[in-house]
Amino acid sequence: MEYITLSNGVKAPVIGIGTFMISPEDTENSVYSALKSGYRMIDTANAYMNEEAVGKALAKAFEEGIVTREEVFVSTKLWPTLYENETAVDKTLERLKLDYVDLLFIHQPSGNYMAGYLQLEKAYKDGKARSLGISNFVGESLETLLAEAEIAPHVMQAEAHPYCTEREIRERITEYGTALMGWYPLGHGDPGLVKEPVFTKLADKYCKSNAQIVLRWHTQMGFMTIPGSRNPDHIRANFDIFDFTLTDEEMAEIAKLDGTKRYYVADEETVAKYAELHLPFEEE
Repeated sequence: MEYITLSNGVKAPVIGIGTFMISPEDTENSVYSALKSGYRMIDTANAYMNEEAVGKALAKAFEEGIVTREEVFVSTKLWPTLYENETAVDKTLERLKLDYVDLLFIHQPSGNYMAGYLQLEKAYKDGKARSLGISNFVGESLETLLAEAEIAPHVMQAEAHPYCTEREIRERITEYGTALMGWYPLGHGDPGLVKEPVFTKLADKYCKSNAQIVLRWHTQMGFMTIPGSRNPDHIRANFDIFDFTLTDEEMAEIAKLDGTKRYYVADEETVAKYAELHLPFEEE
């Protein structure tokens, strides 16, 4: 396992298990399998509706002695409709069965996102979050948050893969020491990306799969990466990437793919709808 040190000194794994679009039942199994396989970072969110499943998997792993709480880095995200809900952080912790999370994001630049970030800052000061993050912020929303935040975000989560390295965002957040955590690390399962000739060639050289080459590229780019899977074999394989290193020349060859494609584009109307999309547990 390799780690990155965030701007506040918190140590975080460079690879974790993602739980986006995974059902609660599958999430519990995937997270438990990941922890048994050596993973020490888990990413979830209010909107994924599987925080409780993550909590169950963690509790099981703690009880069985697979891992201790201090060894696991847990990240989650507040949804826009909860940005002004003063109980949102505590309820998230209840679902996760944790006293604190290691990284707490606001999920979208929608609604009153500065109120949401103020909640994060309060959670940080209260010891309920060890580090803070923002997800999907660009342009005006990013500039507003950076200007008004008391505590600069420690992590930025954004779409990142060899087709899209978020160069401009990375340059913008460098002065704040903000790390990048990439979602869609394998291009949202796009075989066109994973089967690019450069990855096939390198997979043959290093006796790895194409996906393992892509994930190793992420870690060498300095990204935190969170591939998701329901398949225990894939989960184990995604973690088996630390016994080889891509050369500078190979990294430069992969860099030629940058700018080819972005899988997620949300227009202003779509982003605005996030501020109105309530989650089922808000009615409890």
